[in-house]
Amino acid sequence: MSAPIPFVLPVDEQRALHGLIHASSQSGRRPTIVICHGFKGFMEWGFFPYLAQLLSDRGLTVVRFNFTGSGMQPGDAHVTDEGAFSSATFSRDLDELIFLLAAVGDTVAADIVDRDRLGVLGHSRGGGTALLAAAHPDWSESLRALVTWSAISTFDRFSAEDKEIWRQRGSTPIVNARTGQELQIDRLVLDDLEARLTELDLLAAAQRRQAPWLLVHGEDDETVPVTEARDLATAATGNTRVVLIPDAGHTLGAVHPFTGPTPQLITALNATQSWLRDYLE
Repeated sequence: MSAPIPFVLPVDEQRALHGLIHASSQSGRRPTIVICHGFKGFMEWGFFPYLAQLLSDRGLTVVRFNFTGSGMQPGDAHVTDEGAFSSATFSRDLDELIFLLAAVGDTVAADIVDRDRLGVLGHSRGGGTALLAAAHPDWSESLRALVTWSAISTFDRFSAEDKEIWRQRGSTPIVNARTGQELQIDRLVLDDLEARLTELDLLAAAQRRQAPWLLVHGEDDETVPVTEARDLATAATGNTRVVLIPDAGHTLGAVHPFTGPTPQLITALNATQSWLRDYLE
């Protein structure tokens, strides 16, 4: 088992994506999966390293990374760039994922990526971003597989009253339960959501996307109710499979630091491996 290979991908003069590449022991260009973390997540959280290594051991090239809006650098245990976290718009996440997909197999993971066998996997908010990428005009006909775990069905998760307070104050507070950090989300995140609501419509994206789609969701998800998985599946067209896991919450029983796979996580891993084997290999 080889150590993951770090990379830095400049997006513009202010931003760069930091990530890790897990190269399969099999030589040549391999089917590839890009993994997207969710809100308050990061590429080193809980199950992500385990998931990446498992898929790499199964013969895939795996790319995991931090959205710049995570506010975290590799190795960070908490948000160190509160400004980046505060200004993390939904559309910026999408733009960064599209930018990374274009680089994978070129400036990122050169010579070990088969761009004709490329997929995305996202958790929670990252699942919504992965879905948008799969429906994006540049990628709707290119991506070969989509997997979402505990994915949201809408980015618009705020009441009218909360939005009005958010506008008046210029930001809204959020507490990271894992670290205890009190963070802020800038009003520009709300402005971006309202200005690009059509582009960020996940149910519409579910209809447009063409990649075979595996939706995994815990039946006891306390953060993103299982009804959201059902809404996505109802809106979806084409090849779609839903795996609902009993007694599973938002992180499928996993915690950070990672203490090993739970039965619920194993169910998700097995379904994911099978799906990617069917549609990427």
